[in-house]
Amino acid sequence: MIVKWLIVALFLASVLYVHRRGRVRHKFGRQLLDHSTFMAPLNVLMYAFSRVPTTPFIAVPERHFPELEPLRARWREIREEALKLRAQQQIKAADGYNDAGFNSFFRRGWKRFYLKWYDEAHPSAAELCPVTTELLRAIPSVKAAMFAELPPGSDLRRHRDPYAGSLRLHLGLETPNDDGCFINVDGQHYSWRDGEWTMFDETYIHFAKNQTAHDRVILFCDVERPLKYRWAQRFNHFVARRLLAAGASPNREGDKTGGINRLFGRFYALRLRSKEFRKRNKRAYYALKYLAVLLVVLFVVWI
Repeated sequence: MIVKWLIVALFLASVLYVHRRGRVRHKFGRQLLDHSTFMAPLNVLMYAFSRVPTTPFIAVPERHFPELEPLRARWREIREEALKLRAQQQIKAADGYNDAGFNSFFRRGWKRFYLKWYDEAHPSAAELCPVTTELLRAIPSVKAAMFAELPPGSDLRRHRDPYAGSLRLHLGLETPNDDGCFINVDGQHYSWRDGEWTMFDETYIHFAKNQTAHDRVILFCDVERPLKYRWAQRFNHFVARRLLAAGASPNREGDKTGGINRLFGRFYALRLRSKEFRKRNKRAYYALKYLAVLLVVLFVVWI
């Protein structure tokens, strides 16, 4: 019994830490059901043993990740492949409900073309982007990468990413070079520029907007967070292989679709029904939602 209550206490302490981390926070109701709540114990472990600062932005990324320098050095070649893809309309929203991690982004105008996702390059990426995929293959610390487009007038709402085992690198390829196109991480602004990069901790609350008349295309990479101990690094690898790799989403037929995204298409029909119910009776929707959470908590506590 004591062990069980100790586990519950540690979980709640982790959730509270994640919620209060940083200057910008979700409202309690949203935080309660946010994926960062369920991942909180793992994320606190990543923060505790991180060998890089746990600040919203990582100043001078090349100081901590010198292996990334070839990406910046050859950014024009990377841009050439990205712009060719854009002209072919290959940087796009998912063709169906097979991209759970970014599904909500597509409604706001955001588009992507996956280069790799916790695995080798997608066949489509190796074929269409040989220079970029070869550069990425030579940098094992880059676990996931894509070309990401934010057209004029598009935006991404405030959110956290679920897992702190990586850090997010943005390399500007074709940008407005204007402060009206920016990302805000924990209240701090960054505006993209061609050939320049920034790195940030995506588990802080962040959002992005393109308020200009020009498109924004970047190279978007998830870079493995360096940890102080080998056992922590091995644990991070385990989570990446068993959980994050299941979020693979295809660019086109023949690319890998992870298990999470195979299931997502089946369950999204239920999600659509719940949205319709919320429109008809918002009060009843949230009452049932929080009652379900309470029942799950009680079940976990009393088993």
